[in-house]
Amino acid sequence: MLNANKISYLDYNATTPIDLRVLDAMLPFLKENFANPSSTHYFGIIINETIKLARTQVADLISADEKEIIFTSGSTEAINIAIKGVSESYFNRGKHIVTVSTEHKAVLDTCNYLETKGYEITYLPVQKSGLIDLDELKKSLRSDTILVSVMYVNNETGIIQPIKEIASLVHDSGALFMTDATQAVGKIKIDVDNLGIDILCLSGHKMYAPKGIGALYIRKGINLPAYTHGGGHENGLRSGTLNVPSIVALGKACEVAEEEMEQDAERIVLLRKDLENELLKIPGTFVNGSTERRIYNVSNICFKGRDATVMIGRMKNVAVSNGSACTSAVIEPSHVLTAMGLDNNDAFASLRFSLGKFTTEEEIKTVVKTISELTKTMLGDA
Repeated sequence: MLNANKISYLDYNATTPIDLRVLDAMLPFLKENFANPSSTHYFGIIINETIKLARTQVADLISADEKEIIFTSGSTEAINIAIKGVSESYFNRGKHIVTVSTEHKAVLDTCNYLETKGYEITYLPVQKSGLIDLDELKKSLRSDTILVSVMYVNNETGIIQPIKEIASLVHDSGALFMTDATQAVGKIKIDVDNLGIDILCLSGHKMYAPKGIGALYIRKGINLPAYTHGGGHENGLRSGTLNVPSIVALGKACEVAEEEMEQDAERIVLLRKDLENELLKIPGTFVNGSTERRIYNVSNICFKGRDATVMIGRMKNVAVSNGSACTSAVIEPSHVLTAMGLDNNDAFASLRFSLGKFTTEEEIKTVVKTISELTKTMLGDA
């Protein structure tokens, strides 16, 4: 069995450990507080009140109303509900959707599916920085555009798109604006009204809650069809008995994030700086994407001439990634990095380091030492 205590874990964008406070909050709902929140007896009513609290905790983190929050199994399901729902509800107005070539596969694959149903999808390119060109976005918008979906923070590079400016352009065209905020929620302050976000997706296991729980924010007035039928749960969008323990956990994780994310950011960014300062001393290394417009916990570094997959396989005490965990079984270069202009060799030579609130200085030292030694070996001490 893996002993996580002996691993220097810098793969927080793939998944996070559960915060012990989150675990403590959910445990009673795995044991004595087991009632179905839809039951009308007193026991069920009490559990339902707990669900309402969790919904408020999620809403508060993004400055939304609790009635605008739908619980899901995670961001992938939330993305599917949102994009397919908008396409079905607004098809009379148009069948054109705009997204970005560096989106998560959950968005890209859903859009690919809609293309088989007669929808037209525009996949915006990105610049070398990883940012979209706002002029290109503006040119892509049409009278039949019904939805624009742009990821808030890229999961591989940490690049932060100018969400407020994007939303303004989208609304000027009369379309809805959606963002996959999986890597942003719980790390940076989000106000959906101020930013102009109509639909937002988040996932619990990226913010110290369990896997298998997430949420979808849908602005009041946007009506989507039922995604799952059978009882009318979650405002009629997603029927099925609620996952009470995980919902409680997500609510608690949001509460903790709201209280602590600023101080976490101050500490983590210093650790990321130490990591980069040392790793960029290795010949043939460079950071992929903008270093000014990125989240504080991510560093995507190319180790030119090396094979990142081989590096990961040889590091038994270090956990890092060479792309999205959701596509790790696919042997191909990162679609994010190639969209940013990297050739296949450099894309295959890149590693993503993602830090979290439990990352220590000792882990950073271990990662630097391990990779420095490994890269010398792989290039014959070059």
